Amino acid sequence: MSTYTPKNILITGAAGFIACHVANRLVRSYPDYKIVVLDKLDYCSNLKNLIPSRSSPNFKFVKGDIASADLVNYLLITESIDTIMHFAAQTHVDNSFGNSFEFTKNNIYGTHVLLEACKVTGQIKRFIHVSTDEVYGETDEDAVVGNHEASQLLPTNPYSATKAGAEMLVMAYGRSYGLPVITTRGNNVYGPNQFPEKLIPKFILLAMRGKPLPIHGDGCNVRSYLYCEDVAEAFEVVLHKGEVGHVYNIGTTKERRVIDVAQDICKLFNIDSEKVIQFVENRPFNDQRYFLDDQKLKNLGWSETTMWEEGLKKTIEWYKNNPDWWGDVSGALLPHPRMLMMPGDIERNLDGAEKYDSGSTEFSGKSNETKTAAPASKTSNVPQKSPFKFLIYGRTGWIGGVLGKLCEKQGIPYEYGRGRLEDRSKLLADINSVKPTHVFNAAGVTGRPNVDWCESHKPETIRTNVAGTLNLADVCRENGLLMVNFATGCIFEYDAAHPEGSGIGFKEEDTPNFAGSFYSKTKAMVEDLLKNYDNVCTLRVRMPISSDLSNPRNFITKISRYNKVVNIPNSMTILDELLPISIEMAKRNLRGIWNFTNPGVVSHNEILEMYKKYIDPAFTYANFTVEEQAKVIVAARSNNEMDASKLKKEFPELLSIKESLIKNVFEPNKKTSA
Repeated sequence: MSTYTPKNILITGAAGFIACHVANRLVRSYPDYKIVVLDKLDYCSNLKNLIPSRSSPNFKFVKGDIASADLVNYLLITESIDTIMHFAAQTHVDNSFGNSFEFTKNNIYGTHVLLEACKVTGQIKRFIHVSTDEVYGETDEDAVVGNHEASQLLPTNPYSATKAGAEMLVMAYGRSYGLPVITTRGNNVYGPNQFPEKLIPKFILLAMRGKPLPIHGDGCNVRSYLYCEDVAEAFEVVLHKGEVGHVYNIGTTKERRVIDVAQDICKLFNIDSEKVIQFVENRPFNDQRYFLDDQKLKNLGWSETTMWEEGLKKTIEWYKNNPDWWGDVSGALLPHPRMLMMPGDIERNLDGAEKYDSGSTEFSGKSNETKTAAPASKTSNVPQKSPFKFLIYGRTGWIGGVLGKLCEKQGIPYEYGRGRLEDRSKLLADINSVKPTHVFNAAGVTGRPNVDWCESHKPETIRTNVAGTLNLADVCRENGLLMVNFATGCIFEYDAAHPEGSGIGFKEEDTPNFAGSFYSKTKAMVEDLLKNYDNVCTLRVRMPISSDLSNPRNFITKISRYNKVVNIPNSMTILDELLPISIEMAKRNLRGIWNFTNPGVVSHNEILEMYKKYIDPAFTYANFTVEEQAKVIVAARSNNEMDASKLKKEFPELLSIKESLIKNVFEPNKKTSA
């Protein structure tokens, strides 16, 4: 039997449950292998899962999405990857009923991106694709022999269908392009570090909290369970001894009903199962049984070594010692936790994990996130060519100008678009000439000197803000480009559901309720239409502020020159902090709508008091009411609080508005002894 020896391994989804045990095992057991792990840190991933590897010189963590072709290609080349172990996937069946498109995107498209990168680079010697026993579909209740690797694939739910689809792509790339692929199909896995949407950790945490254990249907569904370290060993065997082009079942012939699992956990907690087991509505298409024939893997020398009760005791002990590993998981402990589908819906509690610094091969510091999407190779001092190139519209605008300076600072090639947004042919010419990886749209009509101008120039406002923006989005979509679109949060106003001072902010999915200005009408209209384009990342900016207090567009500069101001709390955007984040969002290929403000609100008077304290102690100001303000302006002004929790979860280091004002604006401009 020939043995394969890898050099540089890329493990996708390595901050997730199964992959973290594989990654930690390989890092520990094979110091000569370089292990690069890639994870976008979705809700069921946790950097703390990789703590055992953090100080190892052969370990590198990169935060990023497998759906980013630029990033994947960059990593394969700069890290000289010869082996991929592809674990990254959406895996929770309940969630697949609630958002099956997300499963297609992650499980099929993400796999396709990886395969294409392998084909293009031509350097991969092993591609191990991790699939599931569910692709076989339901096993007959009276079957004595389990599904073997050549059995027909008959998936019954959206999750297993996407995994079967991904397998077809893997097989096709193996046959068409000679890619050295191996596929694994595994039974259920349990053990430490597992996110508690899954059966065993959910029951353990509920038992620890004295809560009922919910069982779908009658609890007679049969499953097979393997302890995580046994599974990690199985992948170690497949990596070294697996034969290219083959499929390997990772399973056990020992089966248990769901109700048996619940009763065994109750027994180890010394609680009465009859009192705590609660039967709930079954999920759709809940297959009765999955049963595998695992002989082929056993022929390579692997066998299950951890017995059920031993593994269960180890798992319970770990959760008792780490009850807060995942932070607030109350949503995951529900009988049908479908709301956790989308990234960021649950706080990723990474306290205690170290921070990965750009270009480093280790975790370092005390943060819970990573800032690099494409780290520089440590193998050479030769400057690395940037994998990104930005095309920016809005050269003469404030945000567009600052974006260019930030690109220069970060060494990112960029060019400003020459065409007007309304002219499709000029936009196409820009793209063909520049050949960008991403497009930023910071162009738009905001009014001269303010939004009142739009009231008397409606065609011009529509032409740029609506028609032009849609034109650019459409051209970008046709050319496979992500467009980062700087929009506005001035499409909401305080209402009964979001009263002033309540701390209840408008969320990304809320319908705009402010139409007091024509400018806001056009921005709300185009935002709604842009929802039809899956290549757009919409960033709602509000009352932008920067450390450049000489800029007349700066909100602080504006209100410090007004005779009177309305004292209303608002969400605002500190550009010094958030514009670099917009570049990082492009690198991560984030899409959809984002409230692009610092968390919390600050009132006009609070800002002016800071101005007095840090800049000019002699400064004075006066207030007037909204009604009085209405007499001197043409269009009404939007006042609201935006909920920035989605952005905060993606970028945990984001400061609150008042903290950011002091750190990024007033401290750098301080002229007093405050």
